[in-house]
Amino acid sequence: MNIPKLQVQSTKAQIGLNIQKAVQQIEQPKANLDLQQPKAIQTMETTQPTLSIDTEQARADLDLMSSSRRTAEVADYGRQTALEGIARRAQEGNELMRIENGGNPIASQAMQWGRQPYSSLSIQFIPSQGSVKESFQPGSVDIRVEPQQVINNTTSNKPIHTYTPGKVTVEMLQKPSITIDWLV
Repeated sequence: MNIPKLQVQSTKAQIGLNIQKAVQQIEQPKANLDLQQPKAIQTMETTQPTLSIDTEQARADLDLMSSSRRTAEVADYGRQTALEGIARRAQEGNELMRIENGGNPIASQAMQWGRQPYSSLSIQFIPSQGSVKESFQPGSVDIRVEPQQVINNTTSNKPIHTYTPGKVTVEMLQKPSITIDWLV
């Protein structure tokens, strides 16, 4: 017995894709830099220190006096010596005037003034302690700094952007088909 058969043949459809990729370019130009920093304004005020050293007494102790001090000292010494001489002569005159009271004023005066007085031997430190006088006033420094602002004239550049969109094209590489056949 022959049974009829159904025979089916089909061909699948095939499509092809042509893809053109998208192209994107981004370029960032460098910024135009224009920075300026003005110098800071600086002011300084100083007070000078003072040092005062007075060596007048130390120099006098070493017998190195100024001419004005030496003149004053000699004048004082001369005046004092003259006054002592006047007083001594007045006293001696009074003693001689009263010779009748007894004693021998001439011999006692001769003995008193006929000998040279003994000088003492002693250690003396020259110049004397504390003869140099000093005074010091410290100085000062006042510094003021006034900073200046930065001058910024920098400009940025926009990016350069180019874009080509992609494309996809579809084509039919193989068309679908179906054939049906009866076999008896």
